[in-house]
Formats: sequence, structure tokens, C-alpha cells
Amino acid sequence: MVMGDTESSSSRAVDFVWSESKSRKQRVKVQVYNEILFRLKQSNEEETRQPYFEDDLWAHFYRLPSRYALDVNLERAEDVLMHKRLLHVARDPAATPAIEVRLVLVQGASTRHFSNLVHSGSPRYLYTQFSCYPYKKRLMHEITISTNDKPKLLSQLTSLLSEIGLNIQEAHAFSTVDGYSLDVFVVDGWPLQETEQLRNVLAKEIPKNHHHVVYPVGEQEQSGINHVNIPAEGIDVWEIDASLLKFEHKIVSGSYCDLYKGAFFSQDVAIKVLTNEHLNENIRREFAQEVHIMRKVRHMNVVQFIGACTRPPRLFIVTEFMSGGSIYDYLHKQKCGLKLPLLLRVAIDVSKGMNYLHRNNIIHRDLKAANLLMNENGVVKVADFGVARVQAQYGVMTAETGTYRWMAPEVIEHQPYNHRADVFSFGIVLWELVTGKLPYDDLTPLQAAVGVVQKGLRPTIPVHTHPILVDLLERCWQRDPSLRPDFSEITELLQHLAQRLQTKRGLAQGNAIEER
Repeated sequence: MVMGDTESSSSRAVDFVWSESKSRKQRVKVQVYNEILFRLKQSNEEETRQPYFEDDLWAHFYRLPSRYALDVNLERAEDVLMHKRLLHVARDPAATPAIEVRLVLVQGASTRHFSNLVHSGSPRYLYTQFSCYPYKKRLMHEITISTNDKPKLLSQLTSLLSEIGLNIQEAHAFSTVDGYSLDVFVVDGWPLQETEQLRNVLAKEIPKNHHHVVYPVGEQEQSGINHVNIPAEGIDVWEIDASLLKFEHKIVSGSYCDLYKGAFFSQDVAIKVLTNEHLNENIRREFAQEVHIMRKVRHMNVVQFIGACTRPPRLFIVTEFMSGGSIYDYLHKQKCGLKLPLLLRVAIDVSKGMNYLHRNNIIHRDLKAANLLMNENGVVKVADFGVARVQAQYGVMTAETGTYRWMAPEVIEHQPYNHRADVFSFGIVLWELVTGKLPYDDLTPLQAAVGVVQKGLRPTIPVHTHPILVDLLERCWQRDPSLRPDFSEITELLQHLAQRLQTKRGLAQGNAIEER
């Protein structure tokens, strides 16, 4: 599929073939995962004894393409742990890029170097072929680099390696679904006994060529964003005494925080705890901003804030516990989209919550199915305000944030944007509800972003979709933000459609009774 091409009748004709191919790749991924899991447990690595190790290992395979499973060396299962660790470290802005250098024994490679094959205009997934001939084995350096992904990253890395005198004999490059890269190079041209020196050179040179996107303090101030310093002393009205919290079990572990199910005065709660391992000023600032925003909001379709501990070193946020989990998990367990009545109920809940936030000048900036949670009664609520911001008085903001697959074009391009960036993201969420799929699942996040901006790429709307939803999706995805509807209009439209369906269902039931 060429990025940005609209779906033609011929492409629809091969949908089944593609789905079969993806199914086979998925089976291979599962088989490799099981084999690696077995070998790691046999090795009795300490990490394998952690309670959530199997889930964490599968999450590692899931976020990487199927090619990764095909390239894994089963005889070196511990390599997977190293890759997993590097991807984890790469999420810390202060640590990126994460680098591992070691000696490996490989077959003698072709004299045609990989660096000569790189074409900067090609997608990342084409940068994986290498040629090795069965000559005698010899030692070479293997360099593994993980960092946040960006266009032409691999081309820049290969150029840098060549500049410092390395010959690239083998290369593997992967992009994760959440926007990170894992690139493995086998090189010669460096003294074998100077492995640590090579790592030091790379650690020094790569950051010079790698511009990690951050949200500068000056830019935040220009955008009119209100910041809250984490109080060093004194007790806020929302401050929680940690001794009153009961931690029950960990729900999920992230790069900067862990999420626990717990109890607070016999009430089930979710506790988001910032881990100290990678705590830095940027993370503290985001934490403070999240607390600041959550204290301002109270709506039945926004996850309810209960309190926080804002005094270092204990930093955590306590919210109501949503026992139904995320809409993303629900969709992918179902492996299909939602039926129209349930779809409308979910979409209306989300639209109401977002309308409330916008009326209070809050832009979510990371609206997606994974950030929509369901309680035991099936009510859906907007969650995760880690990157949300209070909108500037003059109505626009700048700087890239959010998640590429759901991101509005103006945000991707670092253009000024306003609350209608959330409307674009809502359109992607609505498409998720219709299909049950990951947006642009055949592209890396960055490929999707480039397609959205440069070629007007949008997810393909299934032919069976209700015409009113088709029209709404297309309006939410307008390139010009001013042409997108507000959430008040979206809510009204969805409620009207739901009422029409209910009336139609009532009439059908009445006719059925009369026929009896």
C-alpha cells in the first residue's frame, strides 16, 4: 500500500488476502513469543520471575512489527530482554537515545555495505535487508540503538556510523506502534578491544544528530499555559495522606509511572504512581499540570479525581476505579467494531465529556480509545490528562503533543492549534468504534503522520457504516480546523441518531406484537 493512496476497488478486492497474510504473521509472532518465553524461563533470568513478566514480554512483541519476531535469534533469547530494556530507557527524554554495544560472532559478510543501500526516501520497513555469505565466522561489533522515531532517522544513523569509520555489514530496523525505534547494526572497522570506547563515541555523537521533540518552557509560556509547581510544604485541599491508601495490585506498568488498584476509605480507587527511576523536571511539570487540570473538572463523563500526593518523593494521583477497563482493550478483545446502539452510547458519553472540557477551556490533546475508560455500569469517561492543557486566552497553542495516529494535521506540523484538534482525534476514535482496529495499522506512526499531512491520508471508512456517521467522520477529519464541528453539535447529532434508532426499534417491536 502506498502511503496516502485512497482505497480503490482493486485494493478492496485483495482485502481478504491481506487479512490472511496478517493472520499468518500474527501466528508466527505468537509462536516466537512462546519459544522465547520458554527459553527465558529455562534460563531462570531474574526478570522472568516477576509476576507480570509474561504480559510485559507479550506487550514488547505486540508493539513491534511481525518482522521483529522473524528476525529474533532463538538461540539468544536474552537479546529480547536487552531490546525490551533499551526501548524502556528510550522513553526517558534525559536518557534518549539508549545504546548497547557488544562483540558478536557472525558469518563473514558481503563486501557490499548496507550504508550504500540506504535510500532516504524509502519507508523504514524497507531498511531491513542484508546480504551475508557463508564465509568463516569472525568477531564484529553489534550496535543496538533505541530512541523516539522520526523521519529519516535510519538514514541519519547510518551516515553517522560511516562518518566515524564504521562499515555496516548487517542492519535491522523496527518502529514500534507507539513511536519508538529499535535499530540493530553489525559493523566492523573499529578495534575489537575498544568496545567501551565505541559506545562512548556513539553516546557523544548521536545526540548531536538527534533532535528530540520537547515542549520548551519558553514556548509553554507563550502559549498561555498555566503551570503549577509541586508544593514543597503545606497541605493542599486535595492532598492525600499516603498512609490512608491501600495498594492492592498493579494494573499496568509504564515508563514513568505504575498504575495500581487500591482502596481509599473503603472506596475502590486507581492510583497512578510516578516512579523515581526516571523522574525529571519535564515529568514533574506534566504531573503538576495533570493535578491542576483534574482538580478543575467534575463531570459524569470525565474520570473523577479524588486526590493526590504532590510532595516529593511521593508523587501520585488517585482517581475513581474504572472496573470496565479501556475502550481500546474492549474493542480488541471483541476483535470487531461495536454494534450501532452501543457505538452511539459510547460516542455520546465521550462527546459529552469532551464538550464539558472544551467549555472549561481544556484541550485534552491525547484523545484515543486507550484513554477512554468504562465503569461497572457501562458509562464511558475521558481519562489521562497527562498532556492536557488549559487553552490560551487567544485560543491557539503550539508544539507537537499527543499520539501520531490520532493527531490532527496542524499539531503534527507544529502549527498553532485550538480545541478543534481534539475533534480530529475524536473522528479517529469514532472510526475505532466502527472498525475495532488500530488506525493505519499497516504503517508506522510516523508514516501515518506524514501521510495525514502531505497526502491527506485518512482511515478507510467501511462501506456498511451509517451515512450519518460517514458524514460526521469526514467533517471531523477536515484539513481546515474551522470546518470541523464542535462537540456540542456532535453530541446533538449523535443523540438525534440514537433517538431515531430507538423509535425505529420501538415501531418494529410494536408491529411484531400486532402480527402475533
